[in-house]
Amino acid sequence: MRTRLMLGLTSSLVLSTGALAQDDFADVEIQTIEVADGLYMLVGQGGNIGLSVGDDGAMIVDTQFAPLSEKIQAAVNAAGGGDVAFVVNTHWHGDHTGGNQNFRGGGATVMAHDNVKARMSTDQVREIFAQDIPASPPDSWPTITYPNRMTFHWNGNAVNIIHVQNAHTDGDSLVHFTNLNAFHMGDTFFNGLYPFVDVSSDGSINGIIAAAEEVLSRSDAQTQIIPGHGPLASPDDLRRDHAVLTMVRESIQSLIDQGMSEDEVVTANPTAQWDEAYGGGFMNPETFTRLVYQSLSR
Repeated sequence: MRTRLMLGLTSSLVLSTGALAQDDFADVEIQTIEVADGLYMLVGQGGNIGLSVGDDGAMIVDTQFAPLSEKIQAAVNAAGGGDVAFVVNTHWHGDHTGGNQNFRGGGATVMAHDNVKARMSTDQVREIFAQDIPASPPDSWPTITYPNRMTFHWNGNAVNIIHVQNAHTDGDSLVHFTNLNAFHMGDTFFNGLYPFVDVSSDGSINGIIAAAEEVLSRSDAQTQIIPGHGPLASPDDLRRDHAVLTMVRESIQSLIDQGMSEDEVVTANPTAQWDEAYGGGFMNPETFTRLVYQSLSR
């Protein structure tokens, strides 16, 4: 199939450390991992992408960064797809929506929760990093939004999109490929890493824990789970992380109940026993502790 993808940099690409230049992506390769028949996980830079291919065409979950769109489209083609027809955004952050403008320019319809469009269309502030994030250009916004959930039928699958309230952000969606017994959890799941609780976007540790419980309640031993970050996961992986986050929440809540301030809780180092295993990613232990404290104190 002829690829119609519109190339170009989205001006509002933002990571936690600021916008990245085209050259920063020159060496990025897109790895394609089979999840189930006709379903793949694409790993590049930014959030993991879900890819469904089949008779109806190509659908992707999240778009990473604009400079990677051509490479992502090439991976879609190699998996038997073609021009991307549908995009689902799991939330509004730039490492998951940065390629929207390009794929919309190529003819794709973009779907997301109502709050994704609301946040992409207005300036945002990420207080933990003292970061101002300008609104994304209008042609990168979702064109279809939903308040709670929606279902569509694509490539022989009933695809259920389920909004989970106030988890990583206030606009998170879980994508359940019901016929394939597989999920894409977006950034409600950082496999083997401390998650980013974006309290500036009304995220909460309680919501992240609830999202794990939602997926586990719909899973069996054969379920495959695409996390927002980290390797392809099983329910046991999610169950392990859920247990750690539940213990972290209980520990920090206990310190809050004792009247400790945020700085005092950080000094108490309530995550110490898990830091070696979970603290080496985007969220270092101190930042994670501060965000959990802020989440529980609201």
